[in-house]
Amino acid sequence: HYGNPSSIYRIGREAHVAIDEAREKVAKALNAKPREIFFTGCGTESDNAAIIGGALARKRRGKKIITTQVEHPAVLEPVKRLEAMGFEIEYIGVDKKCRLDMGRLEQALTEDTVLISVMSVNNETGTVMPIEQIAQIKDRFNEEHGCDILLHTDAVQALGKIPVAVKGVDMISVSGHKIHGPKGTGALYIRKGLSIPAFMVGGGQERNMRSGTENTAGI
Repeated sequence: HYGNPSSIYRIGREAHVAIDEAREKVAKALNAKPREIFFTGCGTESDNAAIIGGALARKRRGKKIITTQVEHPAVLEPVKRLEAMGFEIEYIGVDKKCRLDMGRLEQALTEDTVLISVMSVNNETGTVMPIEQIAQIKDRFNEEHGCDILLHTDAVQALGKIPVAVKGVDMISVSGHKIHGPKGTGALYIRKGLSIPAFMVGGGQERNMRSGTENTAGI
C-alpha cells in the first residue's frame, strides 16, 4: 500500500483502509475505541506527547507532576524539561523489589497536581505496577477535591504480555517493536473527550494530533 493515506486516489484510499484496520487492532488490544488511538513513531514519542501535552493542557490548574524514580528515560527526560519550564516534580520511590510506595504516592497528591505518570511494567525488573489502584486513588481525589488530574502510563513492556486496562487511565503509550512489530512505530491512547495539544503540526494527519505522512508499512 504505497499510496499516501491522506490522498483521495485509489491506492491512497487503500493505504487509508489498511491504517484503519491496524487502528482497530490496537484499540482492541487496549480495550479502547479506534478514535482513541493515535499512531506515532515510537514509544518514546508517545511518552513525550502524553507527558508534555498533558501537563501543558492543565497548566492553568496547577504545576505539579508525580512520577516514579524508576521510569524509563522516555518519561524522565520530558519530565525534566517540564521542570525547567516551572513545573514541580515529585518522584515516588520503590522498595528493593521495585514495588511502588503507594502511601507516599497518595500523600503526594495535592490540588496543584495535574499529571501522574507511572509505567505499567518496569523494563529492568519486570515488576507490574498497580495502575488500576493508582487510577482509583486519582479518581477519588479528583471527585473529593474537584480536580482534574490526568493519569498516564507507559505500557510499552505490558502490551501483549498482560491485560492493559484503560479504566481510569487517560493516556497510554505503546511501542510496535516490543510485540515483534517493526522498529519506528508506536501508538498513544488518549481517552475520548480529553483535549491535549497536537504533538506534531502540519498537514493535520491523525485527526490533527500528529501531522506527517503516515508510516503505512510500519503501522
